[in-house]
Amino acid sequence: MSNLDDEMQAEYDFSQARRGPIVPSGSHKERITIRIDADILHWFRDYVNSRGGGSYQAMMNQALREYIEDQSKEWETLLRRVVREELQAASVREPAHESVVDVSPSLSSV
Repeated sequence: MSNLDDEMQAEYDFSQARRGPIVPSGSHKERITIRIDADILHWFRDYVNSRGGGSYQAMMNQALREYIEDQSKEWETLLRRVVREELQAASVREPAHESVVDVSPSLSSV
C-alpha cells in the first residue's frame, strides 16, 4: 500500500461501515430492474438535460402516475355517462304523472 492509503486508514475508521446509499430513499420507493426501449429512455434523459438537469427517473415516475390518474378519470367519465343515459331511458319509460280532475257532478251542489 502507498503512504496515502496508510494515512487514510489511520484517519478514517471503516470498521462500522455499511454498503448502500448514504441517505436512504423514501420507504415508498422500490428499487427495480426494468427494460425500457432505448428511444424512450433517451427522450426522457434529453428532455431533463434540455431543462437544466434533474432526475429523468423522477420524470418517468411522474409520467406513469399521470397516466394512471387519467385512466381512473376515464372510468369516472364513462360511469357518469352510463348513469345519465340510464336515468334518461328510465324517465322515458315511466308513465307521466298526470293530475286526475274529478268532473262528475257534486252532490252538494244539487
